Formats: sequence, C-alpha cells, structure tokens
Amino acid sequence: MKRDGRTLDHATLETLRLMAVERVRDGEAPSMVIAAYGFNRTTIYRWLKAAAKPGVGLRALRARQASGRPRSLTPRQERQVFRWVNGKGPRQYGLDFGLWTRSVVAELIEGKFGIRLGLTAVGALLAKLGLTPQKPLQRAYQRDPDAIERWQRETYPAIARQAKADGGEVFFWDESGFRADAVHGRTWGVRGQTPVVERPGQRQSISAASAVNAKGGFWHCTYEGGLTAELFVSLLSMMMRHRKKPVHLVVDGLPAHKTKLVKDYVQSTEGRLTLHILPGYAPELNPDEAVWSHMKRTGVARAPLRKGERLRDKIDGQLAAIKAAPKLVRSFFRAPSVAYVTDW
Repeated sequence: MKRDGRTLDHATLETLRLMAVERVRDGEAPSMVIAAYGFNRTTIYRWLKAAAKPGVGLRALRARQASGRPRSLTPRQERQVFRWVNGKGPRQYGLDFGLWTRSVVAELIEGKFGIRLGLTAVGALLAKLGLTPQKPLQRAYQRDPDAIERWQRETYPAIARQAKADGGEVFFWDESGFRADAVHGRTWGVRGQTPVVERPGQRQSISAASAVNAKGGFWHCTYEGGLTAELFVSLLSMMMRHRKKPVHLVVDGLPAHKTKLVKDYVQSTEGRLTLHILPGYAPELNPDEAVWSHMKRTGVARAPLRKGERLRDKIDGQLAAIKAAPKLVRSFFRAPSVAYVTDW
C-alpha cells in the first residue's frame, strides 16, 4: 500500500527519514527499506543524497518550520480591520460608500496602515477573520436604539406583568396588503429566456389585519382599502367581541392607531382593552410581522389566482389555516428579535 507523506505531520516524517537512512547505512537495501514504509521508491534516494552533504549529515533530514509568505498585517492590525467592518459602515470612517467591499477595505487599510493589498489578499484576510459577504438588513436611520432597548428591558416587561396581574392576554397587531398580480421569489428557466407566470388580468387587492399571542392565540380579518381610525375602531370592536379576558394590544405607530377616536374607544372598554405603541421604525420587534412573511412565502405569491378565484377568499382561507395551527403561531415568536416576548 502506497502512503502519501503529505498526510503525516512533520515530526512523524522526520522520524521516518532518520530511521530509513540509518537502516540503509546498516546495510539494508534502499528499495527494501522504502518499500517497508510504503513510500515511492525514489523518495529514499533524495533522503540519502541530503544526508550525504558534507558538514550537514542527518541534520538535513530534520523537520524545519516553513517560512511561508511574510504577513502583510500584524495580528493587531488584523483585529483592527475586524473592528472596522463588524457592525459599522464605511461612511463612519470618512469613505463615500454605504457597503463594505474588498476594494473599500483595501482603501481603508492603505489609508490607515500605508499597506497596499490586492483584492484577493483582502478577501482571504476577511475570510480568515470570519467575515463573509451578506445581504444587509435595511433599517431606517430614524430608529432610536435607546427607545428599542427601553421597550425590551422595561416597557414590555411591565406590560407582561400587568397582563398577568389582571388575568389578561398580550396580543401583537399588524396590517398588510396583498395584490393578486404580485409574484414574489424566483423560478428556473433557460438562460436568456425569462419565464412567464400567468396571473389574472384583473387586478385584485385586499388588506388584512391579524393579532398574535405567544400562547398560540390568533385573530384575523380582511378589509378593503387603507386603514382609517374609524375602520380601526370597528376592527377592534370585532376582535373584542365575546372576549372574557382583558387584552393588552401592542401596535405600531401608524397614525390611525393613535387618534382621539381610538383613544375614546379604548377608554370606553373600561380596562378590557389597552393599547401599547411599539418604538418607531422597529418592525422586527413585532412577531405579527412573521405572519405576513409566512403568507407571502407560501400563499398567493406562490400560487397565483386562477380564473374565477377571488383574492379575498384565498387570503381569508390562509389566515383561517394559520388560526387552526397554534403551533405555527407560536413559532412566530422564536425569532431572536422577539425573544424578549417569551422571556416573560
């Protein structure tokens, strides 16, 4: 059996070389010695030639650490590159770019350290640092990180404690719109020939609202057009119908959610309904966003309407299917961004 010396560590190879040469010097045939170790028969002659050099001898067979290509950046500089890229944008360092690329990183390294690296070297460096090219999440610059942290650490825990104290439930509410002529995602086709997906010629659109509870509770409805304060009050009254437990409802900052009409209705429920407003520009804090993501990945976006079908019927049907699957509803609360909900 032939053995590949590249699979052995340096210390083992050194031992084998020394033993083989010593056996040949003791009178054994080189071909027999090298065959016993499983190496190519010409290998031992290189070892014997190296060991025969005057003034060197067996030292020529000792393992030596390969010098390799010298490092372009010191370990400290490499750690600095990681801190630059991790979680920050190029504009924070005076560069006129919004996203990190290898050329942008190379430009910053040259400007800060006076060291010029090629794109391939920069790519290898970033990979070594555990950095990979990724599609970034888009977030509004108006976000208030302090308000978001305060919501997670203080505001929501207080809501959860109050709901527990009064025997109530916490629901998260959100709205979304659907169009019958919207086709999401990709499909396969011949290169250069864009595939065609048939859809209804008549444009249909419908709006929907839903509310989710971490224990698997789910409420939903559909409606025409945009949400107004009057419609919101009507939907809230529908949601509260026949409910025995108080509801603490978390909503986003849509203007229709914050009007005097809505506040008056909430007050008229005498504590059966309480509204709480999420921090602005932080949709990831709302687990109900996952409802729409699920629907648009698996619903009409994947199965366009057929002749005679109504969009509203399909949306109502899919929402009803979600309501009938409490396990699916609970899964919407597993995203890291909403972990603060299930902590209470």
